[in-house]
Amino acid sequence: MRGVAAGAAGTTALNAATYLDMVVRGRPASSTPEQTVERLSDTTGTEIPGDEQHRKNRVSGLGALSGMLTGTAVGAAYGAARGFGWQPSLPVAGAATTLAAMAGSSAPMTLLGITDPRQWSATDWLSDLVPHLAFGATAVATYALTGRRSNS
Repeated sequence: MRGVAAGAAGTTALNAATYLDMVVRGRPASSTPEQTVERLSDTTGTEIPGDEQHRKNRVSGLGALSGMLTGTAVGAAYGAARGFGWQPSLPVAGAATTLAAMAGSSAPMTLLGITDPRQWSATDWLSDLVPHLAFGATAVATYALTGRRSNS
């Protein structure tokens, strides 16, 4: 459960960093989560119900929820790895968690043909890396800070 909480905290930090980037640079929100939902819907033959507006809103909600699911899953995996004895330094843990979150979000989109990281510019990579660094640092710190304390 500590890992899930850490993943949720990391997801909040990632979202905050992303929205701050949007404010600072005036850039639009990414459409890749919605594109991923659409492609998964098409690939699996699963219809997303509703008229045009309701369907669009559902797709947007599903895109956001998929990011939250990815973040909590990465946090849970981090917690499980720690439970099985993995005891890296904080920088190594942060880097590993950052990379896992990046892979967890980008791999499905890459496999579905939504994006191709090989074609990303340096700005694209930074726009992806910085929020994921916020995720990794926050998730690892949250996990560490929620550990059991001894009164002795």
